[in-house]
Amino acid sequence: MPSAPNRDLDTFPNPKPERDYEIQFECPEFTCVCPKTGQPDFATIYITYTPDDLCVELKSLKLYLWSFRDEGSFHEAVTNRILDDLVAKISPRRMTVVGDFYVRGGIKTIITATYEK
Repeated sequence: MPSAPNRDLDTFPNPKPERDYEIQFECPEFTCVCPKTGQPDFATIYITYTPDDLCVELKSLKLYLWSFRDEGSFHEAVTNRILDDLVAKISPRRMTVVGDFYVRGGIKTIITATYEK
């Protein structure tokens, strides 16, 4: 059975909780829908975090990001929601989510949302 988008984020224990180290994800195929026009928006989502007790599992992150594909969201809202959802699930020491949206209407948008414990 093929995978389906969903908002469930799976975790696993940080293998080195006594050390600060960064985990970086680059998700170049992110899509959502403009809530005003219904047109698709494309972006690369960059996630960088220093884990505390938990790390996010990659397949669940992929399916989570995929779940925005048909949802109407402003760039600012979706970038901040991704940060909020990840922070709520894994409570990292720090995290940054960058939404680097493709040009639309002649304007390129880059949103950076950060969290620090």
